[in-house]
Amino acid sequence: GQPLGPRRLSLKPVPKLPNMEAFLSEARVRVKKQAQGCLAPDLCFQAVRAATQMPFADGVRREQELFLVLLSSGQARALQYAFLAERAVQRWTTPGGASWSSATPQPIRSAAVIGLGTMGRGIVTSLVKANIPVVALEQDLEYLNTGRKAVMLLLEREAMKMERGAQTLDFHNPARLQFTVDFDSLRDVDLVIEAVFENMALKKEIFHKLSRICKPGALLCTNTSALNIDEIASATGRPQQVIGTHFFSPAHVMRLLEIIYGRHTSPTAIATAMQLAKALKKVGVVVGNCFGFVGNRMMFPYVQQAVFLLEEGSRPEAVDRVLEDFGFKIGPFRMSDLAGLDVGWRSRQGQGLTGPSVPAGTPARQRQGQRYSPLPDLLCESGRFGQKAGKGWYRYEKAGGRTATPDPWLHNLLAQYRDTHGIKPRFIDQEEILERCLFSLINEGFAILAEGIASGPEHLD
Repeated sequence: GQPLGPRRLSLKPVPKLPNMEAFLSEARVRVKKQAQGCLAPDLCFQAVRAATQMPFADGVRREQELFLVLLSSGQARALQYAFLAERAVQRWTTPGGASWSSATPQPIRSAAVIGLGTMGRGIVTSLVKANIPVVALEQDLEYLNTGRKAVMLLLEREAMKMERGAQTLDFHNPARLQFTVDFDSLRDVDLVIEAVFENMALKKEIFHKLSRICKPGALLCTNTSALNIDEIASATGRPQQVIGTHFFSPAHVMRLLEIIYGRHTSPTAIATAMQLAKALKKVGVVVGNCFGFVGNRMMFPYVQQAVFLLEEGSRPEAVDRVLEDFGFKIGPFRMSDLAGLDVGWRSRQGQGLTGPSVPAGTPARQRQGQRYSPLPDLLCESGRFGQKAGKGWYRYEKAGGRTATPDPWLHNLLAQYRDTHGIKPRFIDQEEILERCLFSLINEGFAILAEGIASGPEHLD
């Protein structure tokens, strides 16, 4: 029989806590750090702060104002676009007339992965998580044992995450995951993913072997990041079954899967690779065959501009900070250290841009009439391969460490390099850093679209 009025929470004053201001300012720092460049988390924080400082009605009004700011923001439009783009890429087409609407995928009941380096381990983990039985193959017992330990460690971690969600991961069962050095174990698998390092001769040798051993309908996939799919397929008797499945590192975390068709790749093979992406809970994007495909081809000029900025007077930490504040999860130099600087170095050696195959008398900072920076090559020649070596563009606490610290050794190298090449360092502002890196990436995207390597802007984005 009591009136309800005094029980309304909205009419009660907000209790004052002694350390409220300190707590809120610490929370805001954490939110800003986690949500680099993103508006919404910070405005959510402001709404919560308003609730602690204002009467209920005023707090609700403030929340509405903040919501309207987000509603009309460019970021909201971009996120809506990204949401729709992820769905649009499922409807793939090729210039040859193949398309998602008419191609039927083959079932994938079992798979194999060749090579248990960083990429191979992540791919095995992804397949096991998707409940696809896997055969993991390495060239000898020593590599196999190292790979097995690393895969088991990854799977233990994933299993712990999944158990919190009450799912279990049955990876100790040999019917689900088997390690071997014997190619004959691949006779019955539906799909093989080759993940050895970027060397054309080695990949062709493996595909020649697979062509002889695998059953006729098996899909032969290569996790190459830049090499020609048609040349790899030429080593087999079944080029229609060969397709590029380019995972991004770390493969069990990154959601993008770039699917590259060659001149002879069948529509069924493309549909099966897209089906694989879906089973692995990844976003499959079908693209054409050219050097670097889409992902890495857009990355080349972006990272190249970042390196040119160092030549002219900037530092890795300054460039990374600008791009991370803009909203990239990781700047170009931290990204290069994570992926391993030797990957690009091997690729440049293969293209004849560095190493013994460069003709005598070639200017240090020019290749094929274009500006070139030998800085990444100099780092690799000093054994600075990034995180795995404990040093690259940054210094790390140990080999395999994660915490990037600016390195005086590198600042010294940059100063010597500029002296050697007569470059007068200058101050480079944030806007120039952002525009040079971003615009070169966007321009390359337009070139890819113009050449028909991607069939629509959503595929690039």
